[in-house]
Amino acid sequence: MIVLLVITVLLFIAIPNVAKQSQNINAKGCDAFAHMVQGQVQAYRIDNKKFPDSIETMVTDGYLREDETKCPGGGDITIDAEGAVLVSET
Repeated sequence: MIVLLVITVLLFIAIPNVAKQSQNINAKGCDAFAHMVQGQVQAYRIDNKKFPDSIETMVTDGYLREDETKCPGGGDITIDAEGAVLVSET
């Protein structure tokens, strides 16, 4: 019984920490993904002498794949007129 009690207490301590770290990992993954897309926007600007009109332009011209228009956590990626990559929360 004591062993089960100790295991239960450890689970009550560990499970919330694991869930919190998962959210933290998704947020950092999205930041890293946005930086990668920003690099592709700069490559587009160098090649075409202008910023892309939209994320769809980046996909059409081969700078991003179709599955690279959203963050791993689900946020949408957009590009503003100055070429900055923005992540909108869903």
